[in-house]
Amino acid sequence: MLALGLLLGFVGAGGSGFIISILTVVFGYPIHTALGTALAAMFFSSFSGSISHYREGNMKLRPGVVVGLTGAAGAWISSGWSSLIPEDRLGYLTSGMLFASGFALWFRMAYVSRRPQTPESMNASSVKGWRFWVNAPLVGFLTGALSGLFGIGSTPFIQLGLMLLLGMSMRYAAGTTMLVIMPIALAGGAGYFTIGYLDVHLLAAVVIGTMTGAYIGAKFTKRVPAAWLKTCMVLTPMLGGAILLL
Repeated sequence: MLALGLLLGFVGAGGSGFIISILTVVFGYPIHTALGTALAAMFFSSFSGSISHYREGNMKLRPGVVVGLTGAAGAWISSGWSSLIPEDRLGYLTSGMLFASGFALWFRMAYVSRRPQTPESMNASSVKGWRFWVNAPLVGFLTGALSGLFGIGSTPFIQLGLMLLLGMSMRYAAGTTMLVIMPIALAGGAGYFTIGYLDVHLLAAVVIGTMTGAYIGAKFTKRVPAAWLKTCMVLTPMLGGAILLL
């Protein structure tokens, strides 16, 4: 987990999918237990990230709270569904979602690079009124359901939803996503705990190892070319999916 934290801190990812792959393939934990543990671990990493983004002014509270709370509802509901999926089939589905996360991350980068950065686009959200109250819960519930069912962070999907459906800039989408993930991870982890798929001792080992490694790995982010960093960001969830698949 310490070595994995170095990689995740370097690419700036939550890495719950990679954690699931390592716990199941290397250490032999049942995938349901790995999903619950990885999802709950995201709460701690997202908590520290949220404080940092809030202090930097990269977060908008109202969209984050609305999307996060509806996402928590989706994660709580879908975490119970995962127990109905056989282990072998759930492994394939989680692997597929990790590959989809990589493609979504690539699309997000391509979308941001083509989006004109006018002063208006740097505002928190261009969607107001009834459209906000339709789009925000929709983004939250769908991404929360994905997180609860497959144990993944859904970060690229959340950021895409905030940008495409709520009109946020990349800066605010990145910061607000940290706030959104917190209630999703907490509700999803609690859901897995109630059905007996959360190992508290394993959770402590994962959190201590990954957060220590991530703190060190983040110091290397600015020391590599941007093209290398973007490539690693896209390939990291795909590599986790490949490990789980093969």
